[in-house]
Amino acid sequence: MNYDNIMQLALERGFYFPSCEIYADAQAGFWEYGPAGASMKSKFLELWRRELVRRDGMLEIDGSQIMSQSVFEASGHLASFADPIIRCKNCSSTFRADRLIFEVSKIEIPESADLADFDKVISEKNIRCSKCKGEFDKARKFNMMFKVEIGPEGEPAYLRPETCQSIFVDFPRLFKTMRGKLPLGIAQIGKSFRNEISPRQSLLRLREFYQAEIEVFCNPNKLNDLERFSEIQDTIIRIQIDDEVKPMSCKQAVESGAIPNKFVAYYLGILTEFYEKTGIDVTKSRFRRLGEKEKAFYATVAFDFEVQTTIGWLELVACNYRSDYDLTSHANKSKEKFEVLDDEQKVLPHVFEISMGIDRSLYTILEHCLREEKENDRVVLSVKPYLAPVHVGVLSLVKKDGLKEKTDEIHLKLKRKYDAFLDHSGAIGRRYRRLDEVGAPFAITVDHQTLQDDTVTLRSRDTMEQQRIKITDIDSILSKSISFP
Repeated sequence: MNYDNIMQLALERGFYFPSCEIYADAQAGFWEYGPAGASMKSKFLELWRRELVRRDGMLEIDGSQIMSQSVFEASGHLASFADPIIRCKNCSSTFRADRLIFEVSKIEIPESADLADFDKVISEKNIRCSKCKGEFDKARKFNMMFKVEIGPEGEPAYLRPETCQSIFVDFPRLFKTMRGKLPLGIAQIGKSFRNEISPRQSLLRLREFYQAEIEVFCNPNKLNDLERFSEIQDTIIRIQIDDEVKPMSCKQAVESGAIPNKFVAYYLGILTEFYEKTGIDVTKSRFRRLGEKEKAFYATVAFDFEVQTTIGWLELVACNYRSDYDLTSHANKSKEKFEVLDDEQKVLPHVFEISMGIDRSLYTILEHCLREEKENDRVVLSVKPYLAPVHVGVLSLVKKDGLKEKTDEIHLKLKRKYDAFLDHSGAIGRRYRRLDEVGAPFAITVDHQTLQDDTVTLRSRDTMEQQRIKITDIDSILSKSISFP
C-alpha cells in the first residue's frame, strides 16, 4: 500500500485531515488528528513510555511551548536554525534550494552547505523557476523560528522549534529536586513549531508537529561503563556502512567501531526494540551516520533512524550526541551553574538525544500495517492490537427481537475498559470490513443464540476466524490479547 492509500484511509476513517479545511486561506503544514488517529497516537505514546522512559527510570516533564528570546540566543537557533532558499527574480516565488536542485538535477546538497554551493549548481545546471522559468536571486538563509510578541509592549519570544530546550534550562532544578544521578534521562512529549518553506505530504513535513524527545545526561568519561549494556548487547541493529546496510548486534557494532561507544549503542538498541513492537518492519530500517555537513550545528556525532517507505527512506528519529554544547551555552548566557557531582567529582554532563517524530512514526506504522486482500475483498489495517484505535467492535446481527438491547448491555460493560465501537446498522459483512480497515483486532456479534445461552461470536481481524465464547469470558480474552507486551 502506498502514500495515496494511506491518505485515503486517513481521510475516510478519521485518522487525520487538514486543519481549517473549510476555508480557502487555510495554511499548509497544519493537520489535525481525528478520533482514530488520536486514539492510536495516545497508545503509541504509552508504549514509548513503557519501553523507553520507564525502562530506565527517566523523568518526564511538560515544558512551555513559548520560550524567551534568551533561550534561543544561547541555543544557537536564532543564528543557525535556517534553511537555504532562493527567490525568483520574475514572479517572486520562493523555493527551498536543496529540494529544488534535487528535483531538477538529482544532485544532493546538504541543507547546511555553503550558500555558494547552491548558487554554483543552479548556474551550472541552468535551473529556472518551475512556475515562470525566471532566473533566481542568490541563495540566502531563512530562519524557521516562529516569533511571537508577549504583553502590551510586544516583548519578543518564540515558539519552540524543538522540545528539548526546556529540558536543558530545567536541568539544574530537576537534578537537585529529583535527587538525580548520572546517567539521567529526561523526557518530554509535546508540540514543536517550524516555519517550513514547503510543507508537504500530510504528516511527513509539518509546521506544527509532535515530538517525543529524550535527553540523557551522562559523564563523558564513562561512555563505555554502562552496566545496562548487557541487556541489549545481542539486539540486532541495522547500520548503513558506505552504501550497504549491515545487521549486527550492539556488541559487534561497538567492537567494530561502527558505533563509537556502549552508551550510544545501548540507546540505539532499545530504540530498535521499541519500533519492532510498534509493528514497523525493522528489516526495512537503518541507522545512518550523518556527515559533517548533514548533522545539526549542535551535534558532534549523529545517527538518523530511517525506515523505508513507498516514498523513500523516511527519518523517524534523530540520535544526536550533543556533548556539552547546550549546557555550556546556557551556563554562559544565564550565568547559572550546570555542573553536578558524579562520584564526588564535579562534572559538566554531556547529552545524548533521542528526538522522535511522532507524526512520521504513525504514518510509517499505517503504511507498514495496511494491506489489501483481494481474495477476501477487504483492506486490513493489521496494527498491533495494543495500538489499534478500536479494540473491539460490538455488533448486533439485527436490531429487533431484543438483540439491540443485549448488544447495548455488553457494550456498556466494555467501553470503560476498552475502546469499543457499537454498530447496529448495515449488513454484518460490511460492518466487519469497516472494522478491519480501522484496525480493530476483534468483533463481537450478538445474535439470537445469545439470548438462549449467553454466548456471542468473537471474530479475529487477521484470520477472520470466528468462535463461540461466553459473555463472561469476553473481558479476560480481550485483556490478554490487547495488553502491552
